Order: sequence, then C-alpha cells, then structure tokens
Amino acid sequence: MTKLTLCMIVKNEEASLPPCLSSVKDVVDEIIILDTGSTDKTVEIAQNFGAKVFYFDWCNDFSAARNEALKYVTGEWVLVLDADEVLNPKIVNQLQQAISHQNSLVVNLIRQEIGASQSPYSLISRLFRRHPAIKFDRPYHAIIDDSVEKLLKIEKHWQILEIGEVAIFHSGYKPEIIASLDKANRAKKAMESFLANHPNDPYVCSKLGALYLQIGQEKEGIKLLKQGLKSNKGSEQVLFELHYHLANAYSRQNKLEVAAKHYEKAISQPILPQLKIGAYNNSGSLLLSMGDLKAALKAYQTAINIDPSFAVGYYNLGMTLKAMGKLPDAIAAYKRAIAIAPDYAWAYQNLGIVLFKIGAVPESIETFKVAVTLHEAQNRPQEAQKLTEGLKEIGINI
Repeated sequence: MTKLTLCMIVKNEEASLPPCLSSVKDVVDEIIILDTGSTDKTVEIAQNFGAKVFYFDWCNDFSAARNEALKYVTGEWVLVLDADEVLNPKIVNQLQQAISHQNSLVVNLIRQEIGASQSPYSLISRLFRRHPAIKFDRPYHAIIDDSVEKLLKIEKHWQILEIGEVAIFHSGYKPEIIASLDKANRAKKAMESFLANHPNDPYVCSKLGALYLQIGQEKEGIKLLKQGLKSNKGSEQVLFELHYHLANAYSRQNKLEVAAKHYEKAISQPILPQLKIGAYNNSGSLLLSMGDLKAALKAYQTAINIDPSFAVGYYNLGMTLKAMGKLPDAIAAYKRAIAIAPDYAWAYQNLGIVLFKIGAVPESIETFKVAVTLHEAQNRPQEAQKLTEGLKEIGINI
C-alpha cells in the first residue's frame, strides 16, 4: 500500500491541533510536524499523536518552512494541512484510490472555507507525490504549482487529478480569527515583498489585489488585478480570481456593465463549479440591482444547485422572488436559508416582512422578534433598533 505522510508547520496551535490530527491519524502512515517556535503545548500534543517533531527558526517565509518540513518526509505521498484544517472522512477512499495511480503526481483538493459566506470553496494542491523537483514557492500563500508546472514540461507522463467532493474543512477564515491573528497585515507585507521582484506574477497580483480591496485600498487593488490580467500567464483558476475580484470592485463603484462583463469572464473559466459559487451569487446581486430579475433568479438558482447548503444563495433567491411578487416561493427560500443557518438574522427579518405582507401577522411578529434578538447578539444594535422602530410605525410592538 502507498505510504502517506502528513506534513505540517505549526506555532502555538494547542487548541486547533487535536481535531486536525484526529481527522488524519487513521489515514496517514507518518506525521511530520515542523514547529516554528511554540510556547504552549503544541509539541506535546503532536507527540501524543505519534508525530515526529522537528524545529525551525521562523523567517517570515512560509515556503521556506514548508520546504524544510518536506526534508523529513519518508512517505511516497505527502498531505499538507494547517492546524485549523480537518480532513473530511467521506473522501478517504477516493484519496487512497487517487494516490494509488501509477502516473498521478498531484491530487487537487476542494477546501470548504467555514465562515466565508461569499466564496465558500477553494481548490488547493496539498496532496502530491514526494518528488525532488516539487517544492513550495512564495513567502505567503506558499504553493507547489510553479515547480509542478516546470516538472510536467520535462516528465510529461505525470497526471494532475482532482477529487470533486470537499476534502478539507478550514476554519481559519472566520472574521474573528483573521482579526486576532492580524493575518491581513502579515499577508500584505509578505506579498508586497514578493511583488517587488515579480511585478507581473498573475498569482500574487490576484491575491494581493484582492487583499487591497478587502482593506479598502480599492485603487491599488484594481490596478494590480488589471496588471495580473495583462501578464496573460495565469492559470484558469487565477484568471477566474482576477476577473472575479475586478467584478466585485467595479460593482462597488457602481460600474455595473463593466462588472457584469468580468463576472461573465470569471464564470466562463473551465474550473470546478463549486469554485464559481461566489461569482454566480455576486452576479445575481448585480443583475438584481439592474432590475433583471429573471437573470438574477437564474444565477442564484445555479449557485444553490451547485451547493444546496449555500444559505446566502437561498436568502438572495428569496429577495428576488419577493421582488417578483412570488411571495410563497420567497417564504420557502427564506425558510430554507434559516434551516441551513439558524442564526441568519437578515433571513428572519425579510421572512417577517413577507409573512406580514400575506397577512400571517402572528407568525410575522415572532419572526421579527428572532431577527431583533439575533441582530443584538451579533453586535448590530443599530439594525435591531431600526427594525424595532420601523415596526412601531406600523403598529407592531416587540
């Protein structure tokens, strides 16, 4: 049987490491952990799971650390996880079948971003054959893709495979986690340093451009995303991201027609459907704002057909159906969103509005009460007050 090694770099991960290692302890044959300066119980926890622990002085370069960890791997195949990720047990059989193929080199995995409502999935190359030519590049968002591309030009018999189901659950993109770890500033510093020496690299243009948009540097973000497109060297996934983030930026600037074209180009890229959910959803919102209700409905429907657990898609579908006057269907969509995400305050609020419109006043009032409670619990007291005062104006006291 093919020997599989889990390879990780860690620092102060005592809280998240146990579920991560528990998810793979019966799947991998070896656990290699490179500690970069933990002061908590991370190393002790890793050793309790049978891991071989090595040490590395952190140098603000993720690729350097990952490549150092690879030096200790003895398995034929390598699975790379971060401590805030867990392996989906449902794909283990597919994973084992994929690495058993004689000519398979890399198996791309779908990762679900827990807490990322707009783009809940990403594709990552974290399962690969141990090969001397495969290494990580880039100080932040370290990837093996560049070395794999070079290798395929020399050794053309290798194949890149994909597992079509979610393989990894990632909790690191929850807003409170990002804020606590100051991820944005660290990422910005590392990527700007790399960009200075690789100004036309489409991958870093995509990642850093998107980060600029996220932190409010819109002008710089758009410029960098355009720069990435001009290089004309990006993979299909990178081209998708460049067009997608440009569309989001232009949409915020109310340049709707330009934004629509970029959403179309993003969606046209031949990548896994799950990766396009954010583009379909945001495109639907753009179309809804432009008054094209049928096209918006189609976009949202496509998103939830791809992922029936996409709560935001059902919420937006409900908004569109409400605008079309299809109130019973809107109610069903809002209730589906709530069933998936029980703390979805906006879904409760808009469900209450539609219930009130059809005359279901008692149910409407109870729904509004839940919405107010959730807004307050989620640190939106202004929204709770606004809703409460709006209801008072129509004679409803809650």
